[in-house]
Amino acid sequence: MSFVEAVTLAARGVELVPLALEHEAGLRAAAADGELWKLRVTSVPEPEQTRAYIEAALAARQDGNRFAFAVRDHSSGTVLGSTSYHDILPAVKRLEIGYTWYALRCQRSHVNTTCKLLMLTHAFETLGCHVVGWRTDNFNHASQRAIEQLGARKDGVIRGHALRRDGTIRDTVLYSLRAGEWPEVKAQLLYLLDKPRP
Repeated sequence: MSFVEAVTLAARGVELVPLALEHEAGLRAAAADGELWKLRVTSVPEPEQTRAYIEAALAARQDGNRFAFAVRDHSSGTVLGSTSYHDILPAVKRLEIGYTWYALRCQRSHVNTTCKLLMLTHAFETLGCHVVGWRTDNFNHASQRAIEQLGARKDGVIRGHALRRDGTIRDTVLYSLRAGEWPEVKAQLLYLLDKPRP
């Protein structure tokens, strides 16, 4: 199976569908919930850049190195955010999960955990990945905590690695999860999702 072949993943009222131009208005509305583009440590598009953001994701999919999803509420079809497989290396069966963001109302809910369960299950159990990675801004402490809570291991930091939207240069923190670690991580994600919420 191709790493960028169209696939829809769904569970627990959340669905991941291939990102398309038809999601432009929904993405724009999701980003407006919290004005997420104002965060200096994320890749959320500004309202007028939403179409270009989708077009860039589609071009990267055509090139075989990124597959972006729109995250939707299953019952209403409302777009909640976006997430992607990226830096796809089919020859070594490795990819990364990133470009992830959700409307403010969805943060600290079951949405991110469900998306990670769906994406990791697909990566390890369908695509046969050996390794799944993540990268995040050294100042995005919430993202680092979320990645670590998944059970991923910190691989290191690339200093002076990329430009932020405000022109400053960021250090990038790298994480990974190997296929042999997946069964334990999967059990933990299912436990978290089944645990009653306060």
